[in-house]
This record gives sequence, structure tokens and C-alpha cells, in this order.
Amino acid sequence: MKIWFNKINESRRTMIEVPDGEITIGRDPANVVCLQSPLVSRVHAVVRPSGGKLMLENVGLNSCAVGDEEVLGGQSAVFEPGTKVRIWPFTLTFEAEKAAVVTRAELESHLRAILADLELRIHRKLLERLDLYEFETNRANDPQSILLLENNIEDVTRELRLFELENEPVLEEISGLVLRDFLINQLIMETNAEEYFDLAVLTSNEFDVPATLVPEREAELHSLLSFLRERLRLTECRDISQQVHRVEERFNDVFHLVRPHLHRELRKYLILRTLKKDLKDTIFGFGPLQDLLRAPTITEIMVVASDQIYVEQAGLIEKSGRRFISDKVTEAIIERIVAQVGRRIDKSQPLVDARLPDGSRVNAVIPPLAVKGPTLTIRKFPAQRLTMDDLVEMGSISKAAATFLRACVIARRNILVSGGTGTGKTTMLNVLSSFIPFKERIITIEDTTELRLHQEHVVTMETKPANIEGAGEYTIRDLVKNSLRMRPDRVIVGECRGGEALDMIQAMNTGHDGSMTTVHANNAREVIERLEVLILMAADLPVSSIHRQIASAIDLVVHISRLPGGRRAVTQVTEVVRYDPDEKQIIMLDIFNFRNGLSLRPTGYLPSFIDHLIEKDLLDVEFLYGREDGTDALADQRKPESARALPR
Repeated sequence: MKIWFNKINESRRTMIEVPDGEITIGRDPANVVCLQSPLVSRVHAVVRPSGGKLMLENVGLNSCAVGDEEVLGGQSAVFEPGTKVRIWPFTLTFEAEKAAVVTRAELESHLRAILADLELRIHRKLLERLDLYEFETNRANDPQSILLLENNIEDVTRELRLFELENEPVLEEISGLVLRDFLINQLIMETNAEEYFDLAVLTSNEFDVPATLVPEREAELHSLLSFLRERLRLTECRDISQQVHRVEERFNDVFHLVRPHLHRELRKYLILRTLKKDLKDTIFGFGPLQDLLRAPTITEIMVVASDQIYVEQAGLIEKSGRRFISDKVTEAIIERIVAQVGRRIDKSQPLVDARLPDGSRVNAVIPPLAVKGPTLTIRKFPAQRLTMDDLVEMGSISKAAATFLRACVIARRNILVSGGTGTGKTTMLNVLSSFIPFKERIITIEDTTELRLHQEHVVTMETKPANIEGAGEYTIRDLVKNSLRMRPDRVIVGECRGGEALDMIQAMNTGHDGSMTTVHANNAREVIERLEVLILMAADLPVSSIHRQIASAIDLVVHISRLPGGRRAVTQVTEVVRYDPDEKQIIMLDIFNFRNGLSLRPTGYLPSFIDHLIEKDLLDVEFLYGREDGTDALADQRKPESARALPR
């Protein structure tokens, strides 16, 4: 039997061949498979044949995984040959006759690792030839300097004998990857619609030097890309996000049609073009983050180490396969990112929060705080403004709940959006804000500006950290207090995470109806407990007084959760009904909640202000509580005693 294994963060795999029978796995050299890591038990697992399959028994203390199943100490699991077995930090594959099938993600990661190693070798050679720091600071926009850099890159590739015949097989595989990247970048760069944010800040270094372009090769490349666009039917896609997603998903299905036309000279030209772009990104731009920042399908970028860059797509975290050349380059690019927004990061200030020009939020930590090297987290601002229709289409909220929330916003109900980190609270706040009438004066207050309201009469304020002397700080609380002197119709606070919660509640209670904010909480009920703590951070008040203020101020809590599989959805729409002095607690009742893990459904409870919504012709109750198939949503459930009767 053949066994392949490798560390999770390494692309190179080790293969050993062992006789059929019992196979012991552990860090002790006496094991059949020796995995050298302190995280592996001396004898971690035993694998035995079992009726044409394999059975793994975990005999260690630490867990392991067989496919998607976690196997704890003392447990066993039966699996097919070829199934991935993970014994942290190793991945193993057992095969009786042939090597394990390499997935597309594994192949891409391996090819990107080869490209990164090649770029590192070229970069080292360039450092011997040129003063790259001087290029970065003084020559970024000088065509002659870029030409000199590109010519040196070509010289280095010849020196390294990159395009010799013995490298042809791997270069042929790499050409497919870089052609796909080239197509995606081309699609993104062609996007000029108003609903997308300006990408100029990410493309300032990406102009081609005409002297290094070969017209014949450019024509061939254009022809191949046009053919791929046609076969992928990209014109059918509704926006750039869908186009990029289709290219990522279906490119391999059509690549075999163009592979024969990627002759040796065209492959060389395409790969050389990519190497030049990647190295220019490293010297002048954001390195491997450049393409990730522009990709509309990526919502979060997480740099764990220079060779570990993870991304979040469709709610799922996966390894991007991209990597920085070194820790020094990683730190230099982090400094470049924060410097563009007027911040600094160094050993005296090794942690920074910043905002990119497109609104993306950046958190960076470098040594000595980051023990394993510089780390970076970027929460990208969505390339396209989402609407409530988009959320309904994605299944994040039901049409009935969306209609109800629209009516509540127009009717000036105070709304609090709750949820965990990264669940989409700010996105929901942005969507709800779009329903505010144009005539109203809106003041938004945030730590980092993320809200993008389309109304004209909007005043946007952002907090300011203290300067190097520790002075000049303006917090959300300062801005909330000041906003009340600015004659607002509505105050929208990006997030309450401190004493500003008291000022926000006071604003909602003093004539600024229709105000909105967000707060971190696990469910709608815990919002009250969270607000208690935040208000007590600002003032020492009796809990009963705090509850009365909250009950008087907030009308609705919209809670968002991240579901299994990564999808985000509204799971509760709850009315804050009143404060009960006898029970000494706030009465909250769900208007909609998420049941059976399927969808958001009405509970049957009608909010206390339903009459007002109906009188203003903002809501059709029959539509709100009717299923899409026209049947009565209340027929199969008992109406709560507190629910009010439908008006007749």
C-alpha cells in the first residue's frame, strides 16, 4: 500500500510504500508512518484493512479527522482509500494501487508555490542589480524606470534558465493558472459602472510599457481571451461578481479547448508578463494582496504568515495559495498599506487599525506582538452595494420580513441590528438605511466609514485616534453627543461597543425617531444584557432605569446569524414591547424567527404598532402573513396569547 503525506502548509508530498496489514502512525520512529511533530502522539492512530475499506482507530489523546468526520481518542472510523486523513499538522492519503487524485485547489496551491519560489529567486537577483527601495520611492510612475525593471526581470529569467525545455511540463500547467488570472483581472479592470468603487488606488503601478509588449503575442492573447469569454458565456452574467465566480468555477472545463493554442512562445510571453506584474506589485503595490483586494467574490483576507494567506468566499474560509516572498516583504507591504491612509506601524506601535480608500477595514499586527511574524486582516468593503432585493434573492431574509422592515424604517421606528462578528450587521444597516426618505437629514457616525447612503442630505462623521502625544482623540461618544447639536432627523451609529450606547439610547428617546445602530450579541434576547453592560460603562444607573430607557427607545431588534455552510441570514425580527415592573425585565416577542433550519417565518404575533403601519398604507397584512403559495401562514400554528387580532 502507498501512503502520501505532507504538512498542511507544504505543497511537497512524501510517499512511502508499506506492506498490507496494520499501519501504526505517530511521532515515535518505531511507527510505520513517522510524523515528526510535538502535536502528534507517540502512537497516534492505527489503520487496518476492513472489508475492502480501511479503518482508523485513534489511540492517542489528540483528535484527528477522516474526511469531514472528527475522530476523538478511543474512537474509530471506516473510510475509502483516497479519503484525506488529517493528523495535525499533517495530511495523509492511503492508496492501494495509484496515487491520490489531486484536487484543483491542491494543484493551484502547488503551482502558486512554484511561482512564489521563482519570484523570490528573481527578487533576490534584482536586489543585487538594482536599488529597489529607490525604485519604490522615486520611480513608481516613471516609464523609463519601469522599462529598466522589466528588462532586468527578463535578464534574470534567462540567467535562471527558466524557459529551458526541461521546465516545459510545469510551465504548461502554470500557463493555465496565469491565463485564468489574466482573464479575471481584465474583467475587473473593465468595470467602470457607478455602483462599483474606484479601483485606481490598486492599479496605479499596473500600466504596461509598450516597448516590452509584442503585438503578435498580444493579438494571440486577445484572441484566446475572447474565445474563453464566449465559451464561458460571460455576457449572460448580471454583474462582475457573477462573471468572476463563473470564471473561477468553469475555467478548467474549457481550458482544454485553448491549451493546444498556447504554443511555447505564447506560454513564455504570458508567464513572463505575469512575473513582471507580480514583481511590480511587490515593489510598488500590495504584492499578492493586489489581486485579492480587487476580487469581488472575496469578502475577507487573512494573512497568518508570509506563506499562509487565507480568504473568505461565500462565507467559507479557504487557503488562497498565494504567498509573500518573505516576512520582510510582508512587513514592508503592511507599512505601505497603512502609510497610504496616514497611519504608521513600527516596533513602538506594532498594532494599527486603518481604512483603505475603498472603505475596506485593515487590522495589522507586527512583531513583537505577532510572535510568528507580521499578520494582517482586511475586511473588504463590498464592491457592489447590496439592496434588500439582493438579500431576498440570496435567501438572507424572507420577502415578508423585508417588506415589514421597509415599512418600519419609513415609519421612523428605532431599529437595532445585532449579530456576531462578520455576520453582516453593517451590510444590513446599510440596506435598511436605503429606505429612509430623501427629505430627512441623516448623520452617520462610525469608527471606520463603511455606510454608503444614497440620500443627498447625509453628514458622515468618523472617529479620530489620539496623535503621537496622546491628544486629539474623538470617540464615537463624542460624535454622538455633537450630532445632537446638528439638528438630525435620524442618527445612525455604525456600532455601539462602549459608553456611546447610553447616548444613543438617549437620542432615540429625545425626538430622533428612526435612528439605527448595531451591537454584538448572540441572539435578540442577549441584546438587552449587552446594552446593560455598555450603558453601565458610561454611568452608574439602576438596572431598572436602564431597562425602562431601553424599552422606551428601541422598537425592533433584527438579529443576524452565520448558518452552517457560511450563509448569513436574518434569524430573528423581535419587538421590544415594554418593561414589566412586576417581572423586572423587558418583554420581547418575535415577529419573525428562523425555524427548522429552513427559513425566516412569521410567528403569528403582530407588533403593537401594526395599526400605524396599516393606516399609513405601508403594509399589507395579508401579504405579510401569507405564504408565497397563498395559504395562511397561521393555519398550522397556535397564535400566542399576546398576539393581537387582525383588524377587520
